[in-house]
Amino acid sequence: MKRISLSIILCAALITTSCKNDKKDDEMDDDAVTETEMGTDMENQDSAKNMKDKKVTVTLQPKSGSKLSGNVAFYQEGDKVRMEAIISGLAEGEHAIHIHQSADCSAEDGSSAGGHWNPTDATHGKWGSSDGFHKGDIGNFKVDANGNGTVKLTTDEWCIGCGDSKKDILGKAIIVHDGVDDFTSQPSGNAGNRVGCGTISM
Repeated sequence: MKRISLSIILCAALITTSCKNDKKDDEMDDDAVTETEMGTDMENQDSAKNMKDKKVTVTLQPKSGSKLSGNVAFYQEGDKVRMEAIISGLAEGEHAIHIHQSADCSAEDGSSAGGHWNPTDATHGKWGSSDGFHKGDIGNFKVDANGNGTVKLTTDEWCIGCGDSKKDILGKAIIVHDGVDDFTSQPSGNAGNRVGCGTISM
């Protein structure tokens, strides 16, 4: 009789232990699934962010016998593009800067970059003007007595690599002029010689 009782107790203990182990395994499996799902969600979020957030840095080359140097950076941040340019080697005063239609700086005078980037066939004008402006009409910037100038602009009129021909700045060029854009003369503001050129490419 004692042997039977001991056998029953041992069986009960084994069943209880087995159930506890099964429950623990199930909990571990649930945790593993949760961690995997969380990891996938984070990867998807990072991927979506990387698709929107991009950066392109352009090195400016001197043109038309100038001593210009500098860099222009474009940052895609969500649906907007932020531009920051640092330019040196210019005469004190105002100078024009535009985006031109071709990523080609091979010509000594910068003419290989073509005309202003104007995918909407608008008239040339001041950036944001209700009378119209080119998508490449950035405008004028000031240069100090040391020959240094900066340009900053944030817009939703541009994108980096989005494939929209009316917004995508890839495959274009940045041109710096020795003169001032008058925002009136057609088709490019009578801004003078092209003294700097840089191609916008990944």
